[in-house]
Amino acid sequence: MDCVVVVGSSGQLGHDLVEVLRATDRYEVVALDHRRIECTDLNSVRAALLPLRARVIINCAAFVRVDDCEAQAREAFAVNALGALHVARAAAENGAKCVYISTDYVFDGSKDSPYIESDVTAPINVYGASKLAGEHLVRQAAPHGLIVRVASLFGKTGARGKGGNFLETILVKAREGEPLKVVNDIVVSPTYARDASRAIAQLIAADAQGIVHAANSGTCTWYEFAEIAVKLCQFSVPIQAVSSLQFATPARRAKNSALVSARLLSEFRIAMPHWRDALRAYLIEKGHLPK
Repeated sequence: MDCVVVVGSSGQLGHDLVEVLRATDRYEVVALDHRRIECTDLNSVRAALLPLRARVIINCAAFVRVDDCEAQAREAFAVNALGALHVARAAAENGAKCVYISTDYVFDGSKDSPYIESDVTAPINVYGASKLAGEHLVRQAAPHGLIVRVASLFGKTGARGKGGNFLETILVKAREGEPLKVVNDIVVSPTYARDASRAIAQLIAADAQGIVHAANSGTCTWYEFAEIAVKLCQFSVPIQAVSSLQFATPARRAKNSALVSARLLSEFRIAMPHWRDALRAYLIEKGHLPK
């Protein structure tokens, strides 16, 4: 069996990736969380990765607290850029394919339609800039590697660095009968971590290279996403659509961060489910809806 390593295995995407890859019975999957590898330390990276002789190394490790990145730019770049370079170099030294997980935050949001892989990148906050730097460094160190951009993730474990995910925050408040205010002027591609993991597993099997977007199909605003989730769970709470200007944050957010893949279906014949179907599957997985 080929060895596949998942760096950042305790995160929202990393957790599901480990489960999906193990379920294929094609790989020996090694899960490395922060306790076993420190991406910002090249010696730690080499000590953790080189003995494994992996065929594929997937780097899900990231500093994902977008607002904190504004005040902690050095730390953000240390993990998202320099850490990505360390992992890519170790992968190259090991003869392994490097897979780097990137983000919709590399775009500025000025486009009127979802972003494809070839669109010009122009991040508007530190997090996006650090992830784009990571992309460039990975491409330099591992030119035959794979960069997968995902967007607006929601998954069973929640984002470890954020203490959960948007959906769970909304559903907890709705369950308690608390009125909700949700922004209705930011367009996103909500993406189920399980679906993104399946797509990544298929891309690995296809030996994909370059940049690929892997987001659930369709777009919506955060308000529309929350509204459908609350209705599916049959909570009767008012939801007010508000402007993002009412929620001042240290980091700027793109008005449109939706992704669509120009490559996933045409080149690799991988179809991503619609976000509404992904949402229902997530709610069933979490026990909010019956199977």
